[in-house]
Amino acid sequence: MKLLVTGGAGYVGSVCAKVLLEQDHEVVVVDDLSTGNGDAVPDGAQFVEADMVDVAPKLLGDGSFDGVLHFASKILVGESVEVPERYWHSNVTKTLQLLEAIRAAGVPRLVFSSTAATYGEPESVPITEDAPARPTSAYGATKLAIDHAITSYAIAHGLAATSLRYFNIAGAYAGLGERHPVETHLIPLVLQVATGRRSEILVFGNDWPTPDGTCIRDYIHVGDLADAHLLALQTAQPGEHRIYNLGNGTGFSVREVIASCERVTGMSIAARDVERRPGDPAVLIASSEKAITELGWKPLRTTIDEIVSDAWEFTRSRT
Repeated sequence: MKLLVTGGAGYVGSVCAKVLLEQDHEVVVVDDLSTGNGDAVPDGAQFVEADMVDVAPKLLGDGSFDGVLHFASKILVGESVEVPERYWHSNVTKTLQLLEAIRAAGVPRLVFSSTAATYGEPESVPITEDAPARPTSAYGATKLAIDHAITSYAIAHGLAATSLRYFNIAGAYAGLGERHPVETHLIPLVLQVATGRRSEILVFGNDWPTPDGTCIRDYIHVGDLADAHLLALQTAQPGEHRIYNLGNGTGFSVREVIASCERVTGMSIAARDVERRPGDPAVLIASSEKAITELGWKPLRTTIDEIVSDAWEFTRSRT
């Protein structure tokens, strides 16, 4: 298939582009490099450095594309609360323009990079796709709004669409890993302590109702995530918009992640307990049963040490 990958110079987009190329698909990456990295675009992909809304109508207009994988978005939860207008414009307005380009060109398939932030604070775990969607940030709200828009396009225009709601993505694949301009994810932050870029890691609360008192999160390896995108392309049905959670199915606490980083790096990680952050749920774990059953997907890299080891190898390659 010939596929357009928006945001393909970012963390997840670049890994997915790499896996698509490995499966002999033709890949065109569009990224404005506002947060992505040009050297993350995999060899073999055609790269267009531009805002997707400026070039998508022309690119897709030749009628040769079999699908779009849409990763381009703003992703910082805290920032989205402070400047929501930036997120509604970049995430929603621009995605609506992309959907219009897809409709006008008759592109048959779309895979959308969604998020578990659409659920907000869950009533129960593991979280299933039919859990109430009550996002607590503009980031989660914009992704949910896009999901609603995609559903209407699928019904009205026969689009075969899939939204994949990620939980905590981590690890690295084929030399591609996390290097966000503003890093907020736990594993790369802990590894920054190991490399000396950060003096300590802050642990937000040690009195949560969990076995060791720290928050538990579901970490999914970015390579497993990429595999799900291929399956989503292959199984999408015209006129349907399917939504799947993607997670490990197992949670790891903050202290367990720190301990894994110490085992993998062979270094002591300085950690300091501080007050809880408002709005942090004690436990977030995904149910991926629907993806396993309907997509035929199964995460293969499920231990925290496997995930951290790949992230550490990438981190060392960049220092």
